[in-house]
Amino acid sequence: MFRRLLTPRWLGALALAVLYAVLAYQLGHWQYGRHEFKVDRNALLDAHYRAEPVPVTQVLTERPVDRAADDWTRVSATGRYAGAQLLVRNRPNNSVFGYEVLAPLELTDGRTVVVDRGWVANSDRGAAVTPDVAAPPEGEVTIVGWVRPLETTQDKSLPQGQVASISLPDVEQAWDRDVLDGYVVLDAERTAGGTTPARPDRLEDPDRSLGPHQAYAFQWWLSMPVGLLLIWLGIRRELREEDLDRPQKPKKVRIWDEEDY
Repeated sequence: MFRRLLTPRWLGALALAVLYAVLAYQLGHWQYGRHEFKVDRNALLDAHYRAEPVPVTQVLTERPVDRAADDWTRVSATGRYAGAQLLVRNRPNNSVFGYEVLAPLELTDGRTVVVDRGWVANSDRGAAVTPDVAAPPEGEVTIVGWVRPLETTQDKSLPQGQVASISLPDVEQAWDRDVLDGYVVLDAERTAGGTTPARPDRLEDPDRSLGPHQAYAFQWWLSMPVGLLLIWLGIRRELREEDLDRPQKPKKVRIWDEEDY
């Protein structure tokens, strides 16, 4: 069997089998990495999502949010909404696409935080028509929410008052002011008088599903020796067919009867 394996035909098959095994290992490693990423994400959510809020300036600064340590940190902030709201296009919420609504919250120290106040559906009159959005409250307001890292710009030209992503250059250009590097997904807000103002729909809770990545990883890894097994079976069959001393199976003889006429 080893001598047969060293023939050009089977050496080529062996090379393909080894190549497939390496590829299957890498794909399994990638899928398991996706699984570990979601496990770490859920651990971060468990630690941050229902925790007591901390002051927003303890987390948001002029530097990007540390995804591994600060993502989904629950924060609080007090300030005034100072500027027009922005609509972020093509954002899903509970499997329906619409707009996320951004507002600039000016803190008491003069710095500005991007607040994602929620979601509104597309207008019934079509995507070209801006939907009606509840205005942010006037005067001092205290908010509680979760920190998220800003996104990368898509560098798209959109109508005034709209952006394609929650990115630093897009929101700073739209509001003509500097903002802290990150944004806050609104959980609750309350005015100085203790009232809860009207707001867009809440964003859905973050996805906590692990998905099938772990199962896919094991499937890829278990399939690694398949090519070698097929080679072994193929060589074994060839050798058996070439063995002249191998007992031959008797040929089946058909018995004719009246039903064949």
